[in-house]
Amino acid sequence: MRHGKKVNHLGRTDSHRKAMLANMASSLILHKRITTTLAKAKALRTYVEPIITKSKNDTTHSRRTVFTYLQDKEVVSILFREVAEKVANRPGGYTRIIKLNNRMGDNAEMALIELVDYNEVYGKDAAAKEEKKTTRRGRSKAGAAKKADAPKAEAKEEAAPVAEEAPEAPVAEEAPAAETPASETEENKEGKGE
Repeated sequence: MRHGKKVNHLGRTDSHRKAMLANMASSLILHKRITTTLAKAKALRTYVEPIITKSKNDTTHSRRTVFTYLQDKEVVSILFREVAEKVANRPGGYTRIIKLNNRMGDNAEMALIELVDYNEVYGKDAAAKEEKKTTRRGRSKAGAAKKADAPKAEAKEEAAPVAEEAPEAPVAEEAPAAETPASETEENKEGKGE
C-alpha cells in the first residue's frame, strides 16, 4: 500500500528523479515553457513552485538554497533577476499545465507546462475578450468618454432643435394658412350650392 505517499517516483531512482526535475526546472525557467508528459509536468509543478516563491526574497541565503535545487548559476540569476520581478504580486500558482495530444510512439499523455506571467497568447486573448465585453455593455473607455461628453452633447442637441424649429415654424404656419382659404372656399362653394 502507498497510503500518504504523495511523491510520484516516475519509475526512477531518487537521485535520477532529483536530477531530472532540476534539469526540467532549469529549462522551464530558461525557456518559460516546456513540453513533457503529464505526470512529469505535475511532478515539476510541485518542485518548481516553492523555488519560485523562494526567489521573491532576494537574499544570499535564498540564492544558495535555490542553487542547491537547480545546480545552475545562470538559471538562478535569471530566476532572481527576471522571473521574481514578474511574479512579485502573484500569491502562488506560477505555472500552468495545458494538456496536449497523446504522443504518437507510446500514446503517453503529453502536456505543456509554462510560467503564467510569460504567456503572451492567453493574456492577449483575455484582454481582447474583456474589451469586447466592455464595448458590448458600453462600459469601455470610449463609453466613459461619451458619458463625460454627454452633457455637452445634450446642450448641443437642445440648441439644435431650437434652430431646427425656427425654420419649421413658418412653414407649419404657412401650410395651415394655405389650407384655410382652400377649405373656406370649398365650404363657400358648398354653401352657395345649397
